[in-house]
Amino acid sequence: MISIQNEDFDTGAEIRALQGNGRVGAIVSFTGLVRDLAGHGDVTAIELEHYPAMTQKSLEAIVSQAKERWPLLATRVIHRIGYLAAGEQIVLVAVSSSHRQAAFDGAAFIMDFLKSQAPFWKKEYVDGVGHWVDAKESDGAALARWRR
Repeated sequence: MISIQNEDFDTGAEIRALQGNGRVGAIVSFTGLVRDLAGHGDVTAIELEHYPAMTQKSLEAIVSQAKERWPLLATRVIHRIGYLAAGEQIVLVAVSSSHRQAAFDGAAFIMDFLKSQAPFWKKEYVDGVGHWVDAKESDGAALARWRR
C-alpha cells in the first residue's frame, strides 16, 4: 500500500499491520527524518511538492519492481508532502517477507529508488531562505547497485 500525504504517520502501527500472517518471518522498515543540517547551514524545514498522478504511478512501479525481485509478502510506503519542520518524519518504507534477506534487500531497493527516481521536488529552508535541492550524487550511486 502506498500513501502520499501531508499528515504524520504512526510507524509502530504501520509495522504491526504488516505482521498479518504466520508466513511473515521478517519485517524491515526505514523511517526518514528531516535533517536539521545541510552543507550550507542549519535547515529549519523543507517543503516537498509533487505531481500526484505521476508520483503515485512512479511509486507503484518501484514497489512492483521490488516484488518481482524478492518474495515480499507485503509493502507499506508513506511519503509526506508539504511543509515539514526539521526532525519530522518524511518517509516510511516497510516490507515483510518470510526471510530476512529478502526483507532487507526489498526495503533498501525501494528506498534507493524513492530517493533518486520518485518525482518529488524539495526546497530546503536555511536561515529563512528557501533553496531548491538537486539529487545527490550518493543517491545515484546507491541506485546503481540495483541496476542489472
